[in-house]
Amino acid sequence: MSASEIDAALREQLPSLWRFARWLARDPHAADDLVQAAMERAITRWAGRRDEQALRPWLFAIVYRQFLDGQRRSQRYAGLLTRLGIAGAESQPSAEREFLARSTLEAMQRLPVEQRSLLLWISVEGLSYQEVAEILQVPIGTVMSRLSRARQALRRLSDGETSAPALRLLK
Repeated sequence: MSASEIDAALREQLPSLWRFARWLARDPHAADDLVQAAMERAITRWAGRRDEQALRPWLFAIVYRQFLDGQRRSQRYAGLLTRLGIAGAESQPSAEREFLARSTLEAMQRLPVEQRSLLLWISVEGLSYQEVAEILQVPIGTVMSRLSRARQALRRLSDGETSAPALRLLK
């Protein structure tokens, strides 16, 4: 594949990646940074792709993993600052949890990242269960059960329940 073909293929995926990154980061500027970092990673690892036909799931996986890595880094940094006595623990309750869900979008924002990602990939982006299973590197049955729990949690939040949805991560 030539450089211009790679560029065109990546540009075609940008709107979906930005939309997904905005849902993850909940901040347009952080989402832009996330997509840029993911694009850099995709370009540097282009030759190592396993499946030529699975560009979209591969890019979603990169954005998702970049987001999770950033979350882990910020948690480690906050923990370090707390241990050094430079900053206090930032465990303020979210305002979202104190109010009833007013719409599906508000409820969606309150879901855990893992559940929100599943719903976005399958319901909004139209990825197949198999593609999502490849992104998360889990069996397809695991994707189906996680999706079922995510849909239940979204229904509960849409009905006005304020408790945090339960999520079990298994690999």
